[in-house]
Amino acid sequence: MTTTANGSEPVVITGIGLIASVGQDRESVWKAVCRGESGVDYLSGIPGIPDNKFLGASIELGEPLRGRLKVIPLCERAAGEALSDARLDLERVDRRRVGCAISGHMGDPGWIRNSYGKPDPPGDVSWWEQLMPNTACTTVARKYDLGGPRLCHSTACASSLVSILAATRAIRDQQCDLALAGGGGAIHPILLAGFSRMRVLAKDSEPKRACRPFDVERKGFVLGEGAAVFVLERLSHALRRGARIYAKIAATKSLAQAHHVTGLDAESDSLAYLISQTLAQANLSPADVGYINAHGTATRQNDRAEARGIRNAFGKAADSVTVSATKPCLGHTIHGAGAVELAITALALRDGFAPPTLNLETLDPECRLDCTRNVGRINRFQHALKLSMAFGGHLVAAVLSRWDDAQTGFAYKGDAVDN
Repeated sequence: MTTTANGSEPVVITGIGLIASVGQDRESVWKAVCRGESGVDYLSGIPGIPDNKFLGASIELGEPLRGRLKVIPLCERAAGEALSDARLDLERVDRRRVGCAISGHMGDPGWIRNSYGKPDPPGDVSWWEQLMPNTACTTVARKYDLGGPRLCHSTACASSLVSILAATRAIRDQQCDLALAGGGGAIHPILLAGFSRMRVLAKDSEPKRACRPFDVERKGFVLGEGAAVFVLERLSHALRRGARIYAKIAATKSLAQAHHVTGLDAESDSLAYLISQTLAQANLSPADVGYINAHGTATRQNDRAEARGIRNAFGKAADSVTVSATKPCLGHTIHGAGAVELAITALALRDGFAPPTLNLETLDPECRLDCTRNVGRINRFQHALKLSMAFGGHLVAAVLSRWDDAQTGFAYKGDAVDN
């Protein structure tokens, strides 16, 4: 049996569910990202948020929420698609050995509506669903009667990547054989107000050009909505049931930057150390990594700190690695960002295609990386790195390795992504 660098059996991705502003399912989102489409526009119809004042990348669900938090149906849809994609029949597995790790989220903003004299929307939603930050995790686990470890983390915009890290460790620790892992985010009036006060939200007369990671004229990010959920399995379990495999989770690591709640260490020593340690865990050198999906918030300090951390960790290999940031397409889904962007990373590995960084016209000289300016390109890389850098000093990295076996994996399709 194949083992990882630390001697344990590999954990692999066998199913991906994805919903975002540019598509209602995995493949439509992926194709839109490859084409360089953006879901950003002026926001309207969101309780507690004035119409046409703020930019965001929202999702039209096509069904009434009836008082439910929007993030819950987003995660439910992503989980359902992931299970279907994995061709996993839960009646044929021991559900006591199936975990669920869905990231935390914001609670009910009803008190804001009430303070303005607006009635609560119709519906019969229990208090815990409105209040508890683990509601999406609990709801998904209950829906599928999952009896394995139920894990929920709230680490700002690293939350869902931490959830994937936690699920991976639970499988390696023999707590479960497989898990649903990921998270989601919906535009929330409290987050919008807070980020607006911090002056990190982008404004532009052309909404789809507002978010510009690594560009010298960048002005900040826009909030987005979306969710991604993965089916993660122990390799032997996946092979035994004949599953298709997207990628191996070669390494996951997290650490804290003890610097400031919202500020970043300008020298990026912590990020460089995290990257180096994650690659070491995967038994890879920087030259082995062909693609990095950056956190890329399009804020001045974040982009520079991230670029510096990558360059410090990669050395000369930083000149040849392909980097992209997809928040201009999808918005910043906060708690869901790590999972949504890891899904894009896994699909990039599957198809051998690096998605673009939209709206990048003039690269900031302090972000000297190949940031895939505006147009994606074919890139048959074998190993990819995903980074999350969250408020509170949370830094998380994950390395995915492409599964190349023709019988159990995915073959490249032609010379380009079918758009």
